[in-house]
Amino acid sequence: MRTHGENRGLFSMSTLPQHRANAWGVLPRATLVVLRMAIGWHFLYEGLVKLADPQWTSAGYLLGSRWWLSDYFHQIAADPEMLRAVDLLNMWGLTLVGLGLICGGLTRLACLAGAVLLALYYIAQPPFLGAGGRLEGSYLFLDKNAIELMALLALMCLPTGRFAGVDGLIISRWKAWQSAPPTPDDSPGQVPVARRELLRHLVSLPVLGAFVYAFDKKRGWDSFEVKHLMQWQRATPVDALSGATLKTFRFAQLNELKGKVPHTFRFAQLNELKGKVPHAKIGNLDLSRVILGGNLIGGWAHARDLIYASSLVKAYHTDEKVFETFRLAEQCGINTILTSPLLCRVITDYWKKDGGKIQFISDCGGSNCLEAAQQSIDMGAHACYVQGATADNLVVKQDFDTIAKLLELTRRNGLPAGIGAHRLETVQACVEKGLTPDFWMKTLHHIDYWSAKPQPECDNIWCLDPEATIAYMEQLSEPWIAFKTLAAGAIHPAVAFPYAFKNGADFICVGMYDFQMVDNVNLFLDVWNNVGERKRVWRA
Repeated sequence: MRTHGENRGLFSMSTLPQHRANAWGVLPRATLVVLRMAIGWHFLYEGLVKLADPQWTSAGYLLGSRWWLSDYFHQIAADPEMLRAVDLLNMWGLTLVGLGLICGGLTRLACLAGAVLLALYYIAQPPFLGAGGRLEGSYLFLDKNAIELMALLALMCLPTGRFAGVDGLIISRWKAWQSAPPTPDDSPGQVPVARRELLRHLVSLPVLGAFVYAFDKKRGWDSFEVKHLMQWQRATPVDALSGATLKTFRFAQLNELKGKVPHTFRFAQLNELKGKVPHAKIGNLDLSRVILGGNLIGGWAHARDLIYASSLVKAYHTDEKVFETFRLAEQCGINTILTSPLLCRVITDYWKKDGGKIQFISDCGGSNCLEAAQQSIDMGAHACYVQGATADNLVVKQDFDTIAKLLELTRRNGLPAGIGAHRLETVQACVEKGLTPDFWMKTLHHIDYWSAKPQPECDNIWCLDPEATIAYMEQLSEPWIAFKTLAAGAIHPAVAFPYAFKNGADFICVGMYDFQMVDNVNLFLDVWNNVGERKRVWRA
């Protein structure tokens, strides 16, 4: 007669002693198995996504480490061989742990291995240092890594693989084989597998089937257009693509960059790429002579009467597109972006998640430029300056004290401090008041383009008197970063670049889309090699 403790439903405890089986009902056992499979589902998906992406690397995660073992993690990210080994361990470790948890095979070992991986993830990016929270939610000491780690440690102490899984099927069949009555030749007899027992231990099969279906749906079927684009990409090696423009014009690829940058790039090779664009220093800050402007990325298009342009460039520059643009800039030798504090979040995410090293100069503008400077410093800016239009307004109000405070705040934090201006009068007034920045940000472009009509409140011209600007800046001993050199797209780089350098600029700040990057850098290299004589002495 079957006793109460011998419940032989789908999740029976036949492999445990009677008193322990009574303590465990069907629902708690089923819940634990579901929890195990859910964590396994997550691990398996994380592993397969990484295996399917030939460009995936853990370098960004490792380089973002700022806690225990951070030096060791950084050392791994800097060594291509070690990084490759760690990437393989990550991808295959996640995949095999996921399979073990879903199928209930070597369950306790899978729980232990998964817990070790999660512990390393937590140590590398603990939530109390600000890692990950902006994208996934808000954490207070405990994040998903810590919670899954504790769940796996709990599951490791419980025989869930025996409840339902390959472990239970193997153990059950082994015991049945050992306890079966011997056959006439004294070998153990064969005991058929009970249908319910088999169903219980193979419950992972429909779960795996659902996973395969969901994974396939997630990745999607390749459409004819996708296949066509992939064939085009295979025929023409591409490092940066713009899908919306792919069929309308061809832009230069990274392997066409002058200087033969390696086609297969890893972040560990960044130091080897320096020198493609020449560098110079402002104080101790090493800057590429071309600095990436951030207006296009932030959506400040200065598009004159094209009212849709700012919205269009904002829509184009998703976080991933910004990351691609930064990666391409670094591969071309551009090591700095100059932009608003509003983009701090995207830049710091790029550092942490992509392992990028691009530097950040913050234009501290708006109604409270001191607050903007403090925010930028807290978020890792490498230099700060009073934004051009803001400095113009402060000078008109005779508020030189705010400019002085921003310079002092920035320097107190060990960073170069600058003053920006659209109007030459702003620079002149600051010099007369004895304000000496570490660098000047001053607009420079000629005004021989069709929309350069000086009119009040007209967003079409930013250097009203370029000849006077050139003459005055020649007298100043601080480095000069020229910006608005293209007049917001009205002047071709082939004209703007030599104009800026021959007339005294030490650096140029240029806004670029990803598909313009290689062409512009190649053009800059040609210009740089033919700058020739200029009146203003190089100040950096």
